[in-house]
Amino acid sequence: MSRIGKRPINIPAKVVVSIDGQKVSVKGPKGELSRELPAEVIIEQEGESIQVTRRDESRAARQRHGLCRTLIANMVQGVSEGFQKRLEIQGVGYRAQVQGRNLILNVGYSNPVEINPPEGISVAVENNTNVIISGINKEIVGNTAAKIRDVRPPEPYKGKGIRYAGEQVRRKAGKTGKK
Repeated sequence: MSRIGKRPINIPAKVVVSIDGQKVSVKGPKGELSRELPAEVIIEQEGESIQVTRRDESRAARQRHGLCRTLIANMVQGVSEGFQKRLEIQGVGYRAQVQGRNLILNVGYSNPVEINPPEGISVAVENNTNVIISGINKEIVGNTAAKIRDVRPPEPYKGKGIRYAGEQVRRKAGKTGKK
């Protein structure tokens, strides 16, 4: 039995979950999310909790059991609290700013890089070097943060670039001069 899959999902007071066959819709104070789950799992709501079980012991059902439980738990957490990713920009002259909904990055290229975040994602910048991506869908928040990081990933020699908050970059020594 999946250790993650067998744990029940507790539903907060302000969140409403509706299950229609394999379609799960979650509505809360921050918004609404819905997702179609695979047929190998059974979703049952029992009062203030949701239990995910598998239909049989097939390989596909065992693979999707914990995944589906985690997807539903992320939907419940997203509509009640939301998700947030923080990025740090390091480098001389590297900075970010928000213009309307778009994020403008000056990270050493000849022209600024403009990133248009997807619908439902908000981007904020603190003191020109900290970018905060927030939204209710964990998957889209993480993908948006990864796309922003891919504009200029941290390099190993000087550590310049865009990194996740708290990310450790392994540094290299570089070349040594001839004597």
